[in-house]
Amino acid sequence: MRKKIAIIGAGPAGLTAGYELCKKGHDVTVYEASEQVGGLSRTIDLWDQRIDLGPHRFFSNDKKVNELWLEVVEKDYKMVDRLTRIYYKKKFFHYPIKAFDALFKLGVWKGILCMGSYIKEKISPTKRDGSFETWVTSRFGKRLYSIFFKTYSEKLWGIPCTELDEDFAAQRIKKLSLFEAIKNALFKGKNKHKTLVDQFAYPIDGTGMVYERMAKYINENGGKVVLSTRVKGVNAKDKIATSLSLDNGETIEYDEIVSTMPITLLMNNLPDVPEEVKAASNSLTFRNTILVFLKVDQDDLFKDNWLYVHASELQMGRITNFSNWVPEINNGQKETIVALEYWCYNEDANWKASDEELIELAKKEMAATGLAKAENINDGYVFKIPRCYPVYGKGYKEPLEKVEKYLSSIDKLSVIGRYGAFKYNNQDHSILMGLLAAENISDGKEHNLWEINTDYEDYQETATIGATGLIEE
Repeated sequence: MRKKIAIIGAGPAGLTAGYELCKKGHDVTVYEASEQVGGLSRTIDLWDQRIDLGPHRFFSNDKKVNELWLEVVEKDYKMVDRLTRIYYKKKFFHYPIKAFDALFKLGVWKGILCMGSYIKEKISPTKRDGSFETWVTSRFGKRLYSIFFKTYSEKLWGIPCTELDEDFAAQRIKKLSLFEAIKNALFKGKNKHKTLVDQFAYPIDGTGMVYERMAKYINENGGKVVLSTRVKGVNAKDKIATSLSLDNGETIEYDEIVSTMPITLLMNNLPDVPEEVKAASNSLTFRNTILVFLKVDQDDLFKDNWLYVHASELQMGRITNFSNWVPEINNGQKETIVALEYWCYNEDANWKASDEELIELAKKEMAATGLAKAENINDGYVFKIPRCYPVYGKGYKEPLEKVEKYLSSIDKLSVIGRYGAFKYNNQDHSILMGLLAAENISDGKEHNLWEINTDYEDYQETATIGATGLIEE
């Protein structure tokens, strides 16, 4: 039966759901508050080049996800050799860790102390208290935790690692251990942990190309992608989602609604939500991102795709070098565009700072690393992203479960995506959510969308993408 379906948000999850439902013959309308599709994975034009909102590599072991990606991208991609390092104490450490590289750069004595700390944990493990700090310390030892995890994580989340839930570590690095990282360095290609993957597929026109093509398909096949249109809220009657209210005052009825809007905004605008559930929703927080793009009149800044900045004296957390992805996005320009990432909350000084102040900060910090000379930085551009990361504060699961339970009780409403489901998704996780939401709506499947996050092996039929297409395991 042809259904009239609304999708809130034109990011990876929302557009995947819209694309699949449009293919199945449904009447799809995608509402996007901004002027461009792609969400966090959009690609923008800047200084005659194409750039992403920070580093967005795509990698999945899921056959279904990879088949869809290749269907959309076709042959317009290249395999990129991944190089990422950690900037610490004015030195660059390979990440994933390479044992001899780390030993040489830390110094023999510090290296011995790190190994001693690691061995101590194997003999007498730190008692875990539900925090990120004790989880990582028990896995790697206190010294390696302090050097390679603590500073960066506290920059990213804006809270001490003792207040960060261990669930973040369990989802993102649960299969990574020091032994596994060393094994991967010695026996190249034997390990499939995502953190250790050294090559990934990348569209020749930027990550956003995937979602621009999905939007184009929807618009050309009976659906609509409506930009610069903000959804105020979802209306429900007798626990059934019935319509959307737009900011312009218009209310439109739909048979099904898929929401990728921030879960807190969705909850605040739903009718008749019990106070206990509202309070649980309001306790969930997001972290903002500020991207400062710098145009540098140099073409040999550093060879990495991106760097993790563990230096405590610098506010930035990551630097992306877009010249080290695929040449097509540089559009023949000789200047290098880098993106410096700063993370903050609404009340923080950086979030309130002017673009000029942020550009000056970024110039100063870029020069302090020695990666670029200040006189070679000749332009800057600021892009602010509110509610970019769901914050896994210690004990966040309890309020989130209350919200999940309530939203699951509303029929005809599917909640997906990083923002929508409060999951720290990569692109492949959001694409999978969109795929499975479409199957639920169109094919009567009963996938539990809340179970999908960075650990979703139960859904996988294994395959990867190589230079010539899909590689089945």
